[in-house]
Amino acid sequence: KELPEGLVDILKDKKMHIATAESCTGGMLSAQLIDISGASEVISESHITYASSAKERILGVSHETVEKHTVYSAECAFEMAQGARRISGADYALAVTGIAGPSGGTKETPVGTVFVGLSSAEGTKVERFNFRGDRARIRTLACLNALNMLRKELI
Repeated sequence: KELPEGLVDILKDKKMHIATAESCTGGMLSAQLIDISGASEVISESHITYASSAKERILGVSHETVEKHTVYSAECAFEMAQGARRISGADYALAVTGIAGPSGGTKETPVGTVFVGLSSAEGTKVERFNFRGDRARIRTLACLNALNMLRKELI
């Protein structure tokens, strides 16, 4: 089975729900899960919070976090995941933020830098990824790695 299908099956078996909060992936992450028949049983909601203001207003990311660490940070991904889980009531929340390019990178945070947050009752964790390639490849790899983070948590 493909990764998204396997995750939907596991979540159904466990009677658990997931929410997503996406920035650079722009809905691609939730679409990969929603493509699977039966996903309606496990997906609570999905938020595309591309603008900083949306991250703050919808997910509750603090303005101080955005100012001090930027939206391309582990701190932002952490707060996005926690916020998505809190507002949805889901068992798990996945959040993705980063720089898909081709512009926008800096020396400290180059294009291809992606942060994935995963929040559950056990806590919230964030992984940093550094992908190479064009915008489409970076977004695809961000989704794959986010789904794999969830898979590792579930098994």
